[in-house]
Amino acid sequence: MTPFTTLSTTAVPLPIEDVDTDQIIPARFLKAVTRDGFGENLFRDWRFDKDGQMKEDFVLNNPLYRGEILVAGANFGCGSSREHAAWAIGDYGFRVVVSSYFADIFRGNALNNGILPLVVSPTLLDEIFKTIEADPQARFTVNLEAQTFKNETTGTVSTFDIDSYKKTCLINGYDDIDYLLSQRELIEKFEQERQDFSLV
Repeated sequence: MTPFTTLSTTAVPLPIEDVDTDQIIPARFLKAVTRDGFGENLFRDWRFDKDGQMKEDFVLNNPLYRGEILVAGANFGCGSSREHAAWAIGDYGFRVVVSSYFADIFRGNALNNGILPLVVSPTLLDEIFKTIEADPQARFTVNLEAQTFKNETTGTVSTFDIDSYKKTCLINGYDDIDYLLSQRELIEKFEQERQDFSLV
């Protein structure tokens, strides 16, 4: 995965609550076994009509909105546990999803796939939406090392929580196997010490 340290970018607003994983990536697109290509079907039924024509009123089809941050309403990622939802969001190009609440399974799947699910207060979430509405080019900065989120327009800075292990993995671009490999010397040392102790 790509290491994540600091990200400063514009954002795409999706002020809809209770977005479930079937809306993020419909079940009919889950047949693939690799992570590639899911981004083209992100929010497929909201982005395109039944004839495959683009819906111009959906935010991802609006050229005004671009960036690596998706700002969503409360309870994002609810519904089924499909990891493909995180695959689709990452493959589309988002590194961060901001919301006031995430479904637990989605949060875990996102972190496991290099995406930061960043929780802010409902008040700050409302401020972010209003900032983007006033200026689609407004920028936001996420500093993972410091665990801060900044609205560059208003100057508002908020801290966020993240599991220390997942933080280490994101900063280094590790998945679980990569992390274990990074600890190889310590593991080998532990095994050697254990073996030496058993021989005493």
